[in-house]
Amino acid sequence: MIDPRIATFRTDADKVLAHLKNEFSKLQTGRANAALVEHIMIDAYGQKQDLRSIAGISVDQRSIVVAPWDRSILGAVEKALSQADLGASPINDGVVIRITLPSMTEERRKHLQKVVNQLAEEARVSLRKHRQVAHDAIKPEKDEDVKETLNQELQKGVDEYNGRIAEMAKGKEEEVMKV
Repeated sequence: MIDPRIATFRTDADKVLAHLKNEFSKLQTGRANAALVEHIMIDAYGQKQDLRSIAGISVDQRSIVVAPWDRSILGAVEKALSQADLGASPINDGVVIRITLPSMTEERRKHLQKVVNQLAEEARVSLRKHRQVAHDAIKPEKDEDVKETLNQELQKGVDEYNGRIAEMAKGKEEEVMKV
């Protein structure tokens, strides 16, 4: 049976990995991807809503087409997409908004590589914070053998999750650097 303190750590660590995966999906890698725009908040109907809840998003090799279900919010969608740092300007044709992504330059690839490494480091820092919380929960344990076993199990978990973060970062880095 897994100790609840270790289980809590694993749950928190899984959330860290999910967040990192989500952040990586938002990075432009030379190919169009709906994840680049679907999280953008649009000021429509008097409140903020994410783009995927008010428009259809389709993708081909180099462009993203956003088709709002209600044409009256086309201007608001265009404004929000313009303000987002996508590296491309949205073009409004009165029915849909097209975003043609430029080909990746070497400079942009290097910048994205740094962003990938920064996101991975933030995930590792978050993992260390969760490890510390679990470690503090284990400290009051009276039985030294149990405490040592739990600490070893905790460290195994930390090593496993750090390895998964490194794998994710390496994969995303390769994807970013691929021409």
